[in-house]
Amino acid sequence: MRINKSNEFSAEQIRDFVVRGMLEKKGQDIVVMDLRNVKNAICDYFVLCSGNSDTQIDAISTSIEEEVYKASRQDPWHKEGKLNREWILLDYVDVVAHVFKKDRRSFYDLEQLWGDAEIQHIDESMLATVS
Repeated sequence: MRINKSNEFSAEQIRDFVVRGMLEKKGQDIVVMDLRNVKNAICDYFVLCSGNSDTQIDAISTSIEEEVYKASRQDPWHKEGKLNREWILLDYVDVVAHVFKKDRRSFYDLEQLWGDAEIQHIDESMLATVS
């Protein structure tokens, strides 16, 4: 497990901020993968979603950054994919957000690759319950 750069917010809170950002821009097929009990996992959570276009992928990733920053004053430690907008990765150390174009998500199939993770599917009705 890597150390979160801010002790103020737990991995669970950052995970929820990421989910809220995805829901705000209609991210599809949102999945939270709990990697805490997976040997050699690189973080505590992967949060994945899909979008229909490069414009939506960009909007979702921007929304994630805004929601996390608004709630915790944290920027991603690292980010990739903003230029090609097929798979945007936002690394918040203990939580990594993955925003995919649908075909890229099925090609890389992270859910299968990290098959030992506990997986939770999130839907739009959960927006009100996410902190």
